Amino acid sequence: MFGTLFHLGVDALLVSAFLAGVKRSTGLTPKLSDVPNKDIRQLLRSYLEIGEYMFDFAVVVFGRSTSFERKH
Repeated sequence: MFGTLFHLGVDALLVSAFLAGVKRSTGLTPKLSDVPNKDIRQLLRSYLEIGEYMFDFAVVVFGRSTSFERKH
């Protein structure tokens, strides 16, 4: 039971980080204004912010690593 919940949580975080990457590279983001319930809308906004934090953290970690290089 705990393993399944952990797995689903990690999957949800990865999807959020993926959506943050899409937002950064294309500007496309889910249209939260279509969500009628303001509490769910705020929950989704927080979920997407966690993904942006994870994305930024990964960029910093990868940027400091010798295993990655920046190509322009």
